[in-house]
Amino acid sequence: MLNADVDRYIALRRALGWKLVKAERYLHAFARHLDARGETHIRSVALLEWVAATGGTRAARSERLRILTRFARFLHAEDPRHEIPTADIFSVTAARPAPYIYTPDEIARILDAAGALRHQRPNPLRRELYIMLFGLIAATGLRISEAVALRLDDVWPNGILHIRETKFYKSRLVPLHPSVVEALERYLAKRMRFAGSCEHLFPSVQLRALCSTTVNYTFGCLLKRANIAPGRVRRPRIHDLRHTFATRALERCAATRGEVARHFVALSTYLGHADIRHTYWYLQATPEMMTGIAAAAEMLIGSEAA
Repeated sequence: MLNADVDRYIALRRALGWKLVKAERYLHAFARHLDARGETHIRSVALLEWVAATGGTRAARSERLRILTRFARFLHAEDPRHEIPTADIFSVTAARPAPYIYTPDEIARILDAAGALRHQRPNPLRRELYIMLFGLIAATGLRISEAVALRLDDVWPNGILHIRETKFYKSRLVPLHPSVVEALERYLAKRMRFAGSCEHLFPSVQLRALCSTTVNYTFGCLLKRANIAPGRVRRPRIHDLRHTFATRALERCAATRGEVARHFVALSTYLGHADIRHTYWYLQATPEMMTGIAAAAEMLIGSEAA
């Protein structure tokens, strides 16, 4: 009985843009558990017992509890006999780790290291592919999943990239800087000689989309060769190129409040965020940005004193 409610709930939230792949799996498993016990309504005790029995880390159980609590809240609105857990007994205090902000010199060294990758007979495009892939992410702030999913027909005339349905099933157009367009044209000319029949912009040896595991492993090798943050416990990631792009973009905007607001909205759209709050998290306190903030504060204080 509850499985039908799960289907309704998932369909409604997906219509609003959520993917809910893991949530669907957890909710159906919980619904089958209640059906096997002959229960037709959610009880807080039964919900907490099921989450505890699923095992895994405390953070994983906390995530499952949040998923089930949202579902219980949905059903409670229709039928008050469904109970809503009042607390997350599995919660953990965890802060999102601060991203690594690459310097322009470090990005150049990463691309130089990509250009020095060992030639592989099955993949004669290896050097050019990784130079273009990581260079494109650094220049546009694309998610790695978006970059490896690009197809040839996503490269539009006049330097426009078509980013297909990604998070929240949203698509967007990403204009490219002329220097990126030139680099992309050079890459495409080389690519067509070795993988002309493949639809993927960044093809694997098997002429399929690149595997994220392979891309992350290669990036880790490039960091070592480029000597990027060798003593850092938490190694920089590909995704930190996206953080770097967002941070550097905000550093270059004007100091006036109106200019910052317009620039920020444009950046949020360019990055493909569903909510501008997600863009705020990308901003890190670099010395350049703090200098701009301090200058703006001094201007504000000076104008008020006058």
